[in-house]
This record gives sequence, structure tokens and C-alpha cells, in this order.
Amino acid sequence: MGGPARVDDLVVPSNMPPADVAIDADLVRSLLREQFPHLAPLPLTVLANGWDNVLMRLGVDLLVRLPRREAAAGLIAHEQRWLPGLAPMLPLAVPVPLDIGRPGATYPWSWTISAYLPGAVAGPAEPLDMEQAARVLGLFLASLHRPAPPDAPVNAFRGMPLRQRQERFWADLHLVGDVIDARRATAIWRSALAADPWQQPAVWIHGDLHPANLLVADARLVAVIDFGDITSGDPATDLAVAWMLLTPRARRTFWSTYARHADHGVGAALQSRSLGWALALGIAILAHSEDNPTMRAIGLRAVAAALE
Repeated sequence: MGGPARVDDLVVPSNMPPADVAIDADLVRSLLREQFPHLAPLPLTVLANGWDNVLMRLGVDLLVRLPRREAAAGLIAHEQRWLPGLAPMLPLAVPVPLDIGRPGATYPWSWTISAYLPGAVAGPAEPLDMEQAARVLGLFLASLHRPAPPDAPVNAFRGMPLRQRQERFWADLHLVGDVIDARRATAIWRSALAADPWQQPAVWIHGDLHPANLLVADARLVAVIDFGDITSGDPATDLAVAWMLLTPRARRTFWSTYARHADHGVGAALQSRSLGWALALGIAILAHSEDNPTMRAIGLRAVAAALE
């Protein structure tokens, strides 16, 4: 994430991190001509320009995903390596790589071609059957949260004990403390820190499971995208989505579904840590998405739910 901007010595929320490489349709088409010439004539449409990646629809059925920052280049390699093996055990569609692009003369990193998954991101304005979403998301995470192998990726920002996020949490809270109830946020955060830590084997986790990485079609949750942060560790990181997406009633359905299907126990400590992650991630999104209305709305929604 980008650091805070300063205006007249006042710390204010910042924009998304800048791109290290400018990516447009001409660049992508040149890569296609070099490496996949049979696909180069297909139409290209920009779908998203996120913190880490640019997504373009290629023709009708394909999607091109390219890192826009050097920090994200290694993440897409994790997705390319691990997602094909995980996808068959997951009950929702995921963007399994079909082809892997190489660095080219005009672009320095690997990139991915996958199937295009139709749907809209599950932002606050998108209609959603909350009970269906709660059930399928609980089952999806229970299916994903299986013990990870020793060589699974390790992420410095996801899946670790909450105490390792303290410096980041306080810095982000400082940025948005005049927008939210900072006193209430502090109390919830300290309660989460006091919860027993994850003491079981590290499990696979998505790592970046917020509503903009969930796809909805006909008001139903249909796909999970963007596995660049896939890692292993405490499942509480992913379970934060219960507050980032669902209503209080749907959260109860989510937790009961997850508890029925997960390999591990689901107790008060796990739920408390998950709430702490929801608060931390919501505040972080809010603090660093000043130029992204969709993400800012997601951050506001997550923080409001966590502070209920």
C-alpha cells in the first residue's frame, strides 16, 4: 500500500500505489503477437486497474491479467503455480491459468491468460442473496482451509498473528480516525489481540478475500478471483470477509456452514481474530483508496460492520 500523503503537515488518506509499468491495450496486444499470435486479433477491453494488476477481457471467453507493480510480480507466480491444483476442490469458479505469458521486450514480468468469469464485483451497490452467499462462501472457505504443504507461499502481510500487524494498524487508524469511531475500533482491536493465536498447522488461505474479489451474477455469488496473495497461515485472515460482505443474519449462516465443513474447530478465539482482521483490513482499504470509490465504499462498509 502507498504511504500517507501530507498536506500542510496534516496526514490524510492516500491514493492507490502508482504503477511501475503503464499497461494499455497496445502493450498487451504486442505481447500477444509475440507469444500467442492466434489470440492477438481478438478485441481487448480494460476491466479493472487495481492495486496490483490490470485485467483485460480478451475476446468473449478469455481474461488477461498483468502485474502493474514489481511488488506484485512474484504474487502472480504463486497463483500460476498453486491455483490449478487447488481449483478442483473448490465449490466456486476460480481463474485457473490457461496460458502463462513470459516477460517481453516491452514488459518485464510473467502474466496470465485465464477463462473470463462473468459477473460483477460484490460491491455495496450490487444486489446479493445474502443467505446463498453465506452458505456457498462458508463452504468455499472450509474447502480451501486445508493444511498447506511446507513449500506453500508465506505472505508478510496476511495469515500471520495479528500482533505482527500492530504498527500497520495504528498507522492506518491515524489516517482515518476522524472518519470512524477510533475509540471503539481500538477496543475491538485490543480484544482481538488478546484472543488465543492459531496453534494448528498452517492452512491454505486466499489472502485477499474482500468483496471486490468476489463475483456476483443474478444476485448469487458465483466466483472468487485474484489469488495473487494466496498463502498459508491463520484462516482468520480470510474469515474476515464475513464482516466485509454479509449482514448479521447471514454471518450466522456463514459461521454455521463453515463450522460444519471445516477440518478444524471454530471457537470464540477464531471469530475474535477474524473480527480483528476485518477491522484492520477495512481500515487499511479506507486509508489507501482515496482515488478508488469502489474500494473506499468496501472499506467503509467493512469498518461499520466490524464496529457494530
